[in-house]
Amino acid sequence: MDLWQKARTFAEEAARRSQELTKEAAKRSSEITVGSSKLSDIVSEASKRSKEIAAGASKRSKEFATEASKRADQIRLEAAKRADAIKSLAENISLSETMRKEEEDLERFGVTEELREFVQQINLSTFRDFPLQDDSEVSDIPTESNVRKDLNEWQVKHASLVLSTVKEISKLRYELCPRIMKERKFWRIYFILVNSHVEPYEKRHMENVKLKSLEQVNNAGAKEPSTVEINPKSEAKDSNQPSKASMSSATEQDLDVFLLGEDSDDDPGLLDGGDGEFDDDLDKMDSSDDEKEKSQKISEVDK
Repeated sequence: MDLWQKARTFAEEAARRSQELTKEAAKRSSEITVGSSKLSDIVSEASKRSKEIAAGASKRSKEFATEASKRADQIRLEAAKRADAIKSLAENISLSETMRKEEEDLERFGVTEELREFVQQINLSTFRDFPLQDDSEVSDIPTESNVRKDLNEWQVKHASLVLSTVKEISKLRYELCPRIMKERKFWRIYFILVNSHVEPYEKRHMENVKLKSLEQVNNAGAKEPSTVEINPKSEAKDSNQPSKASMSSATEQDLDVFLLGEDSDDDPGLLDGGDGEFDDDLDKMDSSDDEKEKSQKISEVDK
């Protein structure tokens, strides 16, 4: 009975332990399943977040590229606007400078408002009925830039400015020349008519031309002394010529002394007519000549 009771107790204990193990295993399996489910959720969530981050990055990148392109276009447009503004400013400056120069030329050559008002009163009959004979002798002088060549420099410039800026004169010239009158007569009549208006300007121009010519002449005169060159070497050469002559004369005297002997000019024997000493000198000269010929022959043989 005791053995049976122990076996029964052991069997119950084993059954109970088996149930506990089964419950524990089921619990662990449930926990593992839950953990796996949670891990799957975490992985899914991480993948979802990664996709969201990638989408956000791509969207930010596109927005940044769009913004950069937009800013680049704005900068390009701004640069183009500034370039156009600078170009326009430069053109305005150039235009204003050109206009200022043109105004100065108009003023310098007498094309003033008073002249314009006076010219507006001139008509065809003024030129046609003007008491001036046509000069046929010089009427064939060629023209250049619609202006006669027989005019002076100031009149040529004045006529060019008048033709380009005063339409009344340009129109009159077109209608008169050469059908009614010759070019020379037209400009002679014109300058007679406007003489009181342009004479001060022409006179001032001519005075300025004369002053410039005088200044050029004075400058040329001031530069002339500097062009004169003093050659001290020629003077030195001239001063050295007597010394060279004296040296040549001294050399000739030495040669005479060598050939004739020392104090040949003052030899008392020659002065007294001593033939013996003169013959000795001749003998010496002959012997010296013979020695020279011998030395020359020896040198030729050596060569």
